Amino acid sequence: MLPRPERHSNPDQPNRMPVHLSIVSPVYRAEDCLDELYRRLAAAAEALTPDFELVLVEDGGGDRSWEILDRIAARDPRVKAIRLSRNFGQHYAITAGLDHADGDWVVVMDCDLQDPPEAIGALYARAQEGFDVVFARRIHRVDPWYKTLPGDLFGALMHWLTGTKGDRAVANFSISSRRAVAAFREYRERDRAFATILREAGFSRACVDVAHAPRFAGTTSYTWRKLMATALQIMVSSSLRPLHMSIRFGAVVAGASLLYAAGILIRYLTVRIGVPGWTTLAVMISFFFGLLFMQLGIIGLYLGKTFEESKRRPLYHIAEIRNGREPS
Repeated sequence: MLPRPERHSNPDQPNRMPVHLSIVSPVYRAEDCLDELYRRLAAAAEALTPDFELVLVEDGGGDRSWEILDRIAARDPRVKAIRLSRNFGQHYAITAGLDHADGDWVVVMDCDLQDPPEAIGALYARAQEGFDVVFARRIHRVDPWYKTLPGDLFGALMHWLTGTKGDRAVANFSISSRRAVAAFREYRERDRAFATILREAGFSRACVDVAHAPRFAGTTSYTWRKLMATALQIMVSSSLRPLHMSIRFGAVVAGASLLYAAGILIRYLTVRIGVPGWTTLAVMISFFFGLLFMQLGIIGLYLGKTFEESKRRPLYHIAEIRNGREPS
């Protein structure tokens, strides 16, 4: 068992025993792997500390996942089982879990067991070297290229559109200190991605190489369409780069149009060649109107996101909770 820093009780729950390690996992249509997930998470946590909790958030998958979580929580009080009122999405489920995690250190990981729970010890050990956030870097991916390609494109598009640099082998699997989690909780925007917000918070970070395992059961719920939509949401919520790109592109097109007009004028004055006809004019008008509508669409997207944020609606609703504080 590794040495632990001083623990602190949760000010929101003064009568609750202090928790040293919390493990948060969003659960979506995972009925076939929950028993194995619980067994391996509990074993990995027990190897580090007896003071741990498992925060498992069922995200409205519509299968038997909540029934299984309810049974596990009834048997083990160290398991906080949370059921959201509907499917809100992975990063909202992670947010719900972090809002209810009481640990000095908080691990976030997916429930499909592709990120092995046995690697939590390596993340924890690295964090004790003085880092607030330690991400797992996936190596030796076992998925075929046609399954990893959407995720790689998502990461490349997101980093390019937001103007940030990141490692596409890094996903949600990580461990964070109490103060890093407290900082994450302060970010309440609707378009959210766990790893992006942690990087934005700016605390000291490190990475640990972790072998990637096959999915224990089921298939991924992320399609090309969902990944690209998520990248667009993150881009709009975290960067003004599309607006800057639109301005630059408009300036380039305007400059090219002036050069083209100057060329036509020179040809007319020197060799008396007539001005190009209606075909050229129609093509240019169509192009400029397309460019205009594209720019209006980008501006409208930002205005729409501003409108959504101004509503200040809750990020999620909890329907049921076991072994944790009830929603107020």
